[in-house]
Amino acid sequence: MEKILVSSCLMGARVRYDGNAKALDNQLLATWRAEGRLVSLCPEMAAGLPTPRAPAEIAPGKTADEVLRGRGAVYDRDGLDMTADFVNGADLALQAARENGCRFALLTDGSPSCGSTRVHAGAFDGQTHEGEGVVAARLRAAGIRIFAQHQVGDLARAIEEAENSA
Repeated sequence: MEKILVSSCLMGARVRYDGNAKALDNQLLATWRAEGRLVSLCPEMAAGLPTPRAPAEIAPGKTADEVLRGRGAVYDRDGLDMTADFVNGADLALQAARENGCRFALLTDGSPSCGSTRVHAGAFDGQTHEGEGVVAARLRAAGIRIFAQHQVGDLARAIEEAENSA
C-alpha cells in the first residue's frame, strides 16, 4: 500500500501562517486516511516555527532550488531571513517521507514550503507565479512525486498505476 506525505493543513490542522487550516474535503483523502496511507506533516511547524507567524515568501527572482543550494532566501513580511527554518523543514519532510516509505506527496499549493505548481512572487502583494516551494523541490529531487491539492485525481491515478505494476 502506497503511503502519501500530506500537508497537515490539508488535513484540517490549524498550522498555516495565519493560524488557520486549508482543509481539503475530498472522499479520496478520507478513504486514504481510513486506510492508514497518510503521513501528515507541516514542515514549518516541524522546523519549530510558531502558529500564527508572519507570512513568508521566496525572495523575488529566486527559486526553491536556489534556496536549497544557498543561492536564494526566504523572508517573512518583516524582512526576517527565514531560510534556515524553511530548509530545515524541507529536510524534516524528506526524512518523514523516507521513514514512512512515501513515494507520493500531496502538498498545499502557493506555499513557500509546499507549493508545487505556484508560489507567491516574493513581494507580499498576493501575486503568484509558476514554481515550487522549498519542501516540494527537496522531495521532487529525491524522487518523490508531488501533487497539489487540486490534483487529487492525478495522485489517485498515479497510486493505482504504482500499485498495479508492483
